[in-house]
Amino acid sequence: MTRKATLQDIGQLSELFDQYRIFYHKTSDVPAAEQFLTERIENGDSKIFVAEIEERLVGFVQLYPLFSSTRMKRYWLLNDLFVNESYRGKGFSKELIEQAKEIAQSTDACGILLETGKSNDIGNKLYPSCGFELYDEVNFYEWTNYRD
Repeated sequence: MTRKATLQDIGQLSELFDQYRIFYHKTSDVPAAEQFLTERIENGDSKIFVAEIEERLVGFVQLYPLFSSTRMKRYWLLNDLFVNESYRGKGFSKELIEQAKEIAQSTDACGILLETGKSNDIGNKLYPSCGFELYDEVNFYEWTNYRD
């Protein structure tokens, strides 16, 4: 089952978020994850949905709002998608992606953008199977104000 995350989920959600960050080679910091997620939910900065089985959170997706000037509509950035290793291969990622698509449709957004590493074999199979198309007509650049 997937549903919108609430402040009551912060304990379990922070643990999942920490696992997600560790997957991307960041240092574990559950208290900072708790603060970050609490701020996102309280400020309405993002939409977070969780996958839950028997009152245990097993995955999440986090979407941030963007806008397309040329289309004059909202876009959603699927910034984070994670399912606990013990629950992978059971369809939770696809359920979370479907939840993201429902948000895009209900907000009349023009679409969902996401980025994943070229070496992310699972993601690079998952996203096309969920209807995402690889967009290779542009170069993606980043300017970073700090190094971690």
